[in-house]
Amino acid sequence: MEWDQIEANWKEFEGSARAHWSKLTDDDWPLIAGKKDRLAGRIQERYGFAKEEAEKQVDKWSSALQDIFETPKAR
Repeated sequence: MEWDQIEANWKEFEGSARAHWSKLTDDDWPLIAGKKDRLAGRIQERYGFAKEEAEKQVDKWSSALQDIFETPKAR
């Protein structure tokens, strides 16, 4: 899923992100506010990942959202 779609609908996706990264605190989420770089930065900080690993995790999560929320194509 394109990140601009996630950012525009962040309230819809925030619950999934919270469940996925439970080490992030309630104080982290308003600071993230749907921004990809902020999410990766908080993941890096809370989980002790390298920047590349945190970004990889965010990309993997956003790709999984596409599988869940993408509407089936007509056959």
